[in-house]
Amino acid sequence: MGTAASEPNARRVILVVLDSLGVGEMPDAKDWGDSGSDTLGHIAERVALHIPNLQAMGLANIRPVPGVGAVPNPTARFGKMAIASNGKDTIAGHWEIAGVRVDKRFTEYPQGFPDALLTEWSKQTGRGWLGNYAESGTVILDRLAPEHVRTGNPIVYTSGDSVFQVAAHEDIIPPAELNRICELAFALVAPLGVARVIARPFVGNATEGWVRTGNRRDFAQLPPRDTFVDEVQAAGLPTCSIGKVKDIFGGRGFSIAVKANGNAMITQALFDQMHVQKSGLIFANLVDFDMLYGHRRDPIGYARALMAFDERLPELVALLGPDDLLLLTADHGNDPTFRGSDHTREYVPLLAYTPGTPGGDLGTMPSLAMCAELGSAWLESVAV
Repeated sequence: MGTAASEPNARRVILVVLDSLGVGEMPDAKDWGDSGSDTLGHIAERVALHIPNLQAMGLANIRPVPGVGAVPNPTARFGKMAIASNGKDTIAGHWEIAGVRVDKRFTEYPQGFPDALLTEWSKQTGRGWLGNYAESGTVILDRLAPEHVRTGNPIVYTSGDSVFQVAAHEDIIPPAELNRICELAFALVAPLGVARVIARPFVGNATEGWVRTGNRRDFAQLPPRDTFVDEVQAAGLPTCSIGKVKDIFGGRGFSIAVKANGNAMITQALFDQMHVQKSGLIFANLVDFDMLYGHRRDPIGYARALMAFDERLPELVALLGPDDLLLLTADHGNDPTFRGSDHTREYVPLLAYTPGTPGGDLGTMPSLAMCAELGSAWLESVAV
């Protein structure tokens, strides 16, 4: 990739992850307990999807989607990508999207974390803990938030991901203190191969319900080598994270970080950034598909969120210049009709769109790294 001297002529890559929008099980899904999973297909079987803009780009040309027909002349290049990494988690997916394959699976603790580890963490934090088992983040609040408020002990839980999550009411443990105790947890679990520690602040009460706030923070492992994001930054071009993306990369590679929470805010932040950033990379993650609807097994909510994004897609397209590349993809599946509450091992879609450029079939690609390849080639074509 070129140098900062070429920035005035640089193109933009707009990379948007529709978190967990899988498009059908991979051949090895049975090895992960995910045979029969199909996030997009099963949602479309239960809800009449009206997604004309994604349809025009070629989403239903990737694979048949119930009620959403293929179009004769898709406006985007379309295809599906396999997960080459040894995982189906957020970090493995995003790192692979950025060109770094994860071969060694992150350590998972589906039965909870060792007592000795939590005892040491408790010694360092001066606090006890509640929970310490795998559960949905909203379910565990319903179960344990009242006791947390009474005792002041944080709620610890995990999932099918390699993640140590700590939930605390903002009036009991303020976000700054929650971040501190999560940093201590990360120092303990990172050497064990755990991918992330997530601070999960919330508010509310037992009568009106418990609600997560936008003060979430992720503490994550660093990629083992430079990613596409690092390469763009090294070329002297701006790199912007919107939402949780920067945290997923351990804070590395991004010159700009825009904090936003929820699909609507993240989408608006993306539009705002596109008005001011005219070169380089803008990388956004639409978290609600996964967090609010996939993990909670809510196909109706998932469908509504997908249709809401589709409604705003023309606004996004209108902000693209003739030398911009829009990449729409996902990082894994999370079939809301499937058993359990964890991610599913699925192919993910890829829609690559540039105004005025004909669409076409990309077929089945062996890795999510195709996003990095397309993005790098796009910027390299002028940043030389």
